[in-house]
Amino acid sequence: MKSKIIMLGAVAAMLLTSCGSVPITGRKQLNLVSDQEVLQSSLSQYNSYMKTATISGEKTQSEMVTRVGKRIAAATEKYLNEHGLSSEVKNFSWEFNLVKNDEINAFCMPGGKIVVYEGLMKIVNSDAELAVVLGHEVAHAVAKHSNERMSQQILAQYGAQAVSLATSGSSAATQAIASQVYGLGANYGVMLPYSRKHEAEADKMGLVLMSLAGYDPSVALNFWKKMSASSNNNQNDFFSDHPSDAKRIAAIEKELPAIEKEYASYIAAGKAKSTTHKSTSTKKTKTSKKKKSTHRK
Repeated sequence: MKSKIIMLGAVAAMLLTSCGSVPITGRKQLNLVSDQEVLQSSLSQYNSYMKTATISGEKTQSEMVTRVGKRIAAATEKYLNEHGLSSEVKNFSWEFNLVKNDEINAFCMPGGKIVVYEGLMKIVNSDAELAVVLGHEVAHAVAKHSNERMSQQILAQYGAQAVSLATSGSSAATQAIASQVYGLGANYGVMLPYSRKHEAEADKMGLVLMSLAGYDPSVALNFWKKMSASSNNNQNDFFSDHPSDAKRIAAIEKELPAIEKEYASYIAAGKAKSTTHKSTSTKKTKTSKKKKSTHRK
């Protein structure tokens, strides 16, 4: 009896000392697994996936994924650095890939490995719309939702033994949990579904990250409605992993005013940059046409 009490006390102490806070939202979360273990296991799963994936030959769309991804990544790192979270930045080694797959899907593994399926690009009509998706996916990585999910499964499966697992470093048990979470080898695709709590948090954080990157978050409402419509009319694999319904869209609509107000300067700067870029591109096009016309004479 005494040993059980001691063990329960150890578990309670572990839970208290293993709680972290999610950036942006400030929510407390359980993190029993070290960042190093999460990154090692996710990188292994990601590399295995990429060996079987076919990189897209769509140059314009691939450039779009890289462009938007880098912009979201830069804004994310800037935010972390400015909020005393510089130690978190070292956990990211960004990579952006568009792969041949007709599914409407995308994912970001811990460490910043981003993959977008060609099927999703059929729904995306602008950089801002793609930023809605990538902001959401990067948010999962920034919030360490994979770590939290692994920690919850370790605690559920091993109970009091979670104390030793959490302090023993890399272990077969931890690796097994990682395989369950990422889903590879079990015909689940790349990532198993997150909880609705994680999804709602990633939605909110994603709006903030895309705003920080200078994208207009208001496009999110129409985009998610469009995605929801596609899931009703066709098999939309994005929503098999990322549940979407009227409640989700309503929650985003509720969050938008405060986010637009708080990050107005970033959004305005992004719009100004976009306008300048379009103006420059237009001038270049007109000059090119003029030269071509002169050449004909």
